[in-house]
This record gives sequence, C-alpha cells and structure tokens, in this order.
Amino acid sequence: MLFLDELSEFQRSSLEALRQPLEDGLVTIVRGQRALVFPTRFMLIAATNPCPCGFAGVGDRCRCGETELRRYQRRLSGPLLDRMDLLVNVDRPAEHELRAPAAIDSASARARVAEARERQQARLAGSAARCNGEMDVRATRRHVALEGPADQVLTRAYALGTLSARGRHRVLRVARTIADLERHDRVTREDLLTALALRQRSASETALAA
Repeated sequence: MLFLDELSEFQRSSLEALRQPLEDGLVTIVRGQRALVFPTRFMLIAATNPCPCGFAGVGDRCRCGETELRRYQRRLSGPLLDRMDLLVNVDRPAEHELRAPAAIDSASARARVAEARERQQARLAGSAARCNGEMDVRATRRHVALEGPADQVLTRAYALGTLSARGRHRVLRVARTIADLERHDRVTREDLLTALALRQRSASETALAA
C-alpha cells in the first residue's frame, strides 16, 4: 500500500512515473543499455486539498484566484486520474455529522469485506486474478454480468464522454465489487450508479449518466 498525502504538491514528473505501475503492475528501469522489469502491484491511496489554501467550497474562506486554481488542478493529469478506481470528494463535515455514531462498526465491515472476497475468489478460481481489482479486460467481460438497466446506464455514461475506455473497464470492476458486497449475482443499476459516483469528478457527471 502506498499513501501519498498532498498529492498535488509532488513534482509532475514523479506523478506521471506512477502511470505504468498503476496500469500494468510493473515498472521498467533503464540504465545504460539494460532494461530491467520489476513487479510493482500495489494499492495507491492519495489525498490532496481542493486548492492551494485548502478552503475551496468552505463559504467565502478561499482566497485563491481563478488562474491559481487552474494551475493547481493541472498538476494532476487526466491520464493519471484515469488510472485510479475511486475519485472521491470529501466535504467538510457538519457539526451533527461529527457527533453522529458510525454507520457501521469495524468488525461488521471486516466481515462484509471478507465475505465479498470469498465470492470473488470462488468466481475467479483457476484464473490469474485473485480479486476483482486484478481482472483484465477479458476477465471483466467474462465475469461482470449487468442487468438490463445497468447496461443502459453504462452505455449512456460512455456515450456522453464521461468515461474513457480505461475508465469504463475500471467502473465495471468497481461495480462488480459493490455487487459482491450487496450479495448480488448480477450488477444492478444501483451498483453501477454507485460505481460511477465514486469515480466522477463532479456530481453533475453522475447525474448525466443516470
């Protein structure tokens, strides 16, 4: 597991170097006339502020100019973000949300995830993948069955241009995982919409797909 805090503060070249490991699970090191390939399958978790000052969207506290905001957002390229399964905006919680009990306790969440992993391992037995996140395009086509309404949502989202071909593949894998957590044999419309909502950079993109 690799956690990168303040992702937007890293050098652009360092971030772009993550693209091949994220896509292929491999990294190629070239020195002189030799090239060595190493396995680098890992889980990337990253966090970044919405703007340089960190207060974008919090009332009128943000003092960043439009040019400064655009420059800050360009530090994370589209190809890099496209290789991430989940893109989640975390808003500042309200006071009552901080006081509310947890939606699920850790033990229950662990049991639910363990059950979902067992379903995945049984489905993928005999293949190179151990979980949904390791499925390639061929395995995804074979193991991700969509209900009719879910297929329509996916077709519309792709037609609207809110998904790349790579993003479409990743949404299907996430939707299959959500379906496993919900004990669904086939991916439902709700499963797919949830997967889209966990990937879009804005709520409007998910609404268009719906």
